[in-house]
Amino acid sequence: MGTLSVNQNKLQKRLRRQAGEAVADFNMIENGDKVMVCLSGGKDSYTMLDVLLHLQKVAPIQFSIVAVNMDQKQPGFPEHVLPAYLEQLGVEYHIVEKDTYSVVKELIPEGKTTCSLCSRLRRGTLYTFADEIGATKMALGHHRDDIVETFFLNMFFNGSLKAMPPKLRADDGRNVVIRPLAYCSEKDIQAYSDFKQFPIIPCNLCGSQENLQRQVVKDMLVEWERKTPGRTDSIFRGLQNVVPSQLADRTLFDFQNLRIDENAPVRIANVINL
Repeated sequence: MGTLSVNQNKLQKRLRRQAGEAVADFNMIENGDKVMVCLSGGKDSYTMLDVLLHLQKVAPIQFSIVAVNMDQKQPGFPEHVLPAYLEQLGVEYHIVEKDTYSVVKELIPEGKTTCSLCSRLRRGTLYTFADEIGATKMALGHHRDDIVETFFLNMFFNGSLKAMPPKLRADDGRNVVIRPLAYCSEKDIQAYSDFKQFPIIPCNLCGSQENLQRQVVKDMLVEWERKTPGRTDSIFRGLQNVVPSQLADRTLFDFQNLRIDENAPVRIANVINL
């Protein structure tokens, strides 16, 4: 690529700064880590690899990067695209072949949402592979908007108050998942992907699935953001500023034993005579 325009330069600096802040805030990457960067061929994972390669050059610590793509045996999947791109960058990579396509098509009825099962199968395979290559961190390309959307999906449809943490130890205890783009907006990532001209590989496993619950929530947030700019950012900040005593989860706060404090000083209220 040639010289960046002023706006492109600002965008690149902003994404790199936000990713660096997220990595530092959550101690995502430590000295000596081997970071397995999961590449799907979409805008998010390409951007994540790009900013992590920059961070690797400027960070005061040493860590290695290995890119991993999972070939799910989707019909028409362009197998040559990612290897060619990664070889051009000089990045170590692996292509993991696993026919999850057939499993999903067999188990999910025609016309039903496939993303959930597909994601679980893919994640399980990648966890195993991370263990095999000795990766200490597994980087996923979820961004701020993904995290906020997941928060509302869980609240609206599962009755739970949870999202996607920027850093997570997997249930098996052997893998730590990190999300370096946790502070980055999808709008910025899309703009960055467009001007960098990443060789995008669309997911055609399930078609567009425009009626997904996630798409409904995404549309809702886009409309909120249009009417009240900054709202998505405010919601995300709220996820970092939780006050358990002001919610209703009895496992997080001891409501059962909540009593008046006999030793608390008496507070004299100001009385206004009307």
